[in-house]
Amino acid sequence: MKEILEHIRKYYPLSEETAAILMSICTEEKFCKNDLLQESGALARYYYFIKSGLVGYYTVDEQGNSVYKIFFEENSFVAATAAIVENRPSDFNIVALEDCSVIRYPAREYREFLSKYHDLALFHIRYLEKNWVVQKEPLEISLKHATAKDRYLELIEKGSLLNRLKQHHIASYLGITPTQLSRIKKELS
Repeated sequence: MKEILEHIRKYYPLSEETAAILMSICTEEKFCKNDLLQESGALARYYYFIKSGLVGYYTVDEQGNSVYKIFFEENSFVAATAAIVENRPSDFNIVALEDCSVIRYPAREYREFLSKYHDLALFHIRYLEKNWVVQKEPLEISLKHATAKDRYLELIEKGSLLNRLKQHHIASYLGITPTQLSRIKKELS
């Protein structure tokens, strides 16, 4: 489980005591492709650190279509964070898009540790600032002003992620149909 500690330390160094207490609530889990890590409508009880694999974070619209919000690769933390913070059922599903190996830790205990261990709280703040404020802001602006073609070109720049996703995942993420995505790809080639 050293991977999670190495990644945490990129944001803020944990004391040996804090690292040990955090590791005491962590378990390694495996999920097969298409398994749900979190189901919409259920209470969000865990945070996950992705050791290997790819997961998608999505909701289902009124027509029954999956609408992907974001994808998480290796060395990413994922959870239904808003549901955890508000102690309510999640509006989103988190699904394994590939076979995954994760480190799972219970939200309730982790959140209790945040008030007891200053270094863990500082990690959490810095992680949220970088990944949910700084990185999400351009995406939110892009969704309001960029065309689907522009957003697709941005996704291409992310490299490996594009090659790991199915076309319907990409189309859903861009807010278009697979047919529209095919047209964009044809136009670009």
